[in-house]
Amino acid sequence: MSTIEARGLTKRFGSEVLAVDHLDFSVAPGVVTGFLGPNGAGKTTTLRMLVGLVSPTSGSILIDGLDYRHVLNPTMRVGAVLEASGFHPARSARNHLKVIATMAGIPFIRVDQCLELVGLSSDADRAVGGYSMGMRQRLELARALLGEPDILVLDEPANGLDPQGIAWLRDFLKGYAVEKDGRVVLVSSHLLSEAQLTVEEVVILNAGRLAAQGRLEDLLSGSTTAVRIRTPDAGRLVEALAAARLPATRDGDYVVCEGTTPAVVGPIIVDNRIEVHEMTSSTESLEALFFSLTGGEGMDVRHGTAVGESPQTAGRPPPAARPSPGEPDPGASPT
Repeated sequence: MSTIEARGLTKRFGSEVLAVDHLDFSVAPGVVTGFLGPNGAGKTTTLRMLVGLVSPTSGSILIDGLDYRHVLNPTMRVGAVLEASGFHPARSARNHLKVIATMAGIPFIRVDQCLELVGLSSDADRAVGGYSMGMRQRLELARALLGEPDILVLDEPANGLDPQGIAWLRDFLKGYAVEKDGRVVLVSSHLLSEAQLTVEEVVILNAGRLAAQGRLEDLLSGSTTAVRIRTPDAGRLVEALAAARLPATRDGDYVVCEGTTPAVVGPIIVDNRIEVHEMTSSTESLEALFFSLTGGEGMDVRHGTAVGESPQTAGRPPPAARPSPGEPDPGASPT
């Protein structure tokens, strides 16, 4: 089974921009792994180093122990979508994929299979110039899938997709990851709520360095939870929760109870016959975890901490400089 492994991966642009700083992480097959971080964290630079578009300053990022440039039949091993490629606007989607299949030695039958996989069969003979952004995203995914790769690397694949398309993509990626004894699926995203529905593992970057890595369930296990209830009987609900030794606070028509779940609060509401108009829970929020790791004071305590690693032993000194938004490493997406 395929793996991705980065060790001491570092990339400098000139003398002032440190885009990736001694980055260590690994990606295993069989699950969808989220590659997360704020703008300028080094995500795109790292992915471009993975597929040989940018050379590391030091360290390595390897596919099954090999640099991408030394991987045999790379189109058959790695499918990558890092940015919109240069579609010829007058060329049909089918012919676009046929050109790529010809260069890679892939049978044309695979072209129609991939167009069907991504839901473009009925638009296969339309000129790509008339495609929406979402349709172009699907076509890029079809291109990445031509060689039936063991590794799929996608940078912001949900951009331009409508809600139905995002739901389809979520199910597709989960299914692809578990096929053929497990494939590597690495997906960067800024849609944290969607990522939480899709990924099982996460690699979180901040300022070019590892902020956390592990199973999402494990990383969220220590997160603070709260239940927020909207009710016309807010005062009575606060009293009922206090009687059950669940301290709660009132915020207008809302009652907020920290450190609990709807499963605990629900029976109390029923027993006291309290009318409820709305109940929400912040349980296991990837967004809260993300901001705690990348967006505030105290970041250095968890900086570079993986699951099970002590903050006292993790991390290095802060980087000398941070990359500017957009990560200035040119290059086109591989075909």
